[in-house]
Amino acid sequence: MLFDLRSRGRRRTVQVIYLGLAVLIGGGLILFGVGTGTGGGGLLNGLGGNGSNSGQTQAVDQATKSALKATRERPSDPAAWSQLVQAYFSAAGSGTDYNSSTGTYTAAGKRDLTLATQAWQRYTQLTQSPTPDLSILAARAYGQLGQYKQQSAAWEDFVTAQPKAAKGYVCLAVSSYAAKQNRKGDLAAAKALKMVPKLQRLTLKQTFQQVKTQPALAAQC
Repeated sequence: MLFDLRSRGRRRTVQVIYLGLAVLIGGGLILFGVGTGTGGGGLLNGLGGNGSNSGQTQAVDQATKSALKATRERPSDPAAWSQLVQAYFSAAGSGTDYNSSTGTYTAAGKRDLTLATQAWQRYTQLTQSPTPDLSILAARAYGQLGQYKQQSAAWEDFVTAQPKAAKGYVCLAVSSYAAKQNRKGDLAAAKALKMVPKLQRLTLKQTFQQVKTQPALAAQC
């Protein structure tokens, strides 16, 4: 458990914090609509399917095979590696590898997330301008793997491409604090707090404080 919930007041505080995360992070990312031509829909690309659908699983497997073939045929083409990142991320969220009720991945799902991050690393070697939707997928994968320093770097790529997106700075701050990169987190947090509505700032400040001692919260991004 992340929190001691025996106190009624404590339970209420935790509920407020998670509500803030859900509103500021979860919903916001899904609605980003960054559509930059990598076939993406942000997190919807990996989490929008029905895990019990065998037809979907077969389609994901075929997409992975096609992406692997593309990287073999065009090893210096960032588009091919982008395709592979998306394919592995989708594979991680398909079949029984992802539990949508708990938001957790199986060991097999995490293996696919690891492969997605490896493809992302090759992709970023080939382009100086990662697309924002792919940055979200990479950040999401790193967060689920508990690799918060790399998650922070992916969110930094996102805010470079989308500097007016408050949710990006929220997640950059959260992942930076989780990675113990407090200076970087402070800068992103200050930016985020200026961009969000005043009514959300107190909850957001509480979230930033919590993630410093509860880094697993960064996976919510």
